[in-house]
Amino acid sequence: MTHARQPLALFDLDGTLADTAHRQHHLERRPRDWDAFFAAAPEDPPLAEGLALLRATAEECEIQYLTGRPERCRADTEDWLARQGLPAGRIWMRRDDDRRPARRTKLQLLTAIARDREIRMLVDDDLLVCLEAQRAGFRVVRADWAAPAPELRDAQERQGRT
Repeated sequence: MTHARQPLALFDLDGTLADTAHRQHHLERRPRDWDAFFAAAPEDPPLAEGLALLRATAEECEIQYLTGRPERCRADTEDWLARQGLPAGRIWMRRDDDRRPARRTKLQLLTAIARDREIRMLVDDDLLVCLEAQRAGFRVVRADWAAPAPELRDAQERQGRT
């Protein structure tokens, strides 16, 4: 079966595939150190549950990634995915200047992607992203295997940073 005919499965990165706990301290200080937060992303340990779900899903779906990370993080993100042995699927990222809440950014991208492809599921840890996607009719798997990070949630929702 070719990728063009396979349905898509879209996986978030931070808190879904990548454990961001080691870099949260950059968001706990004031002012937040966004450059350091994103610079530390290549050192994220993988989240075993997320990787296992992705690998199982890849048997039936084309894998792509839908992240709130800014475009300037593309090279580091591609390198991290390759080091984990994950498929080199398309990575949908926010523009560097996009500060909308993750739920808005991701829903807009999901809707655009769905115009041309069947989306089998979205896997994301952000509750508000999951709720918005479900309301729009998408099948969602909530990634609840990482420790909650209130500062990251604030960054995703109020600050439009990831």
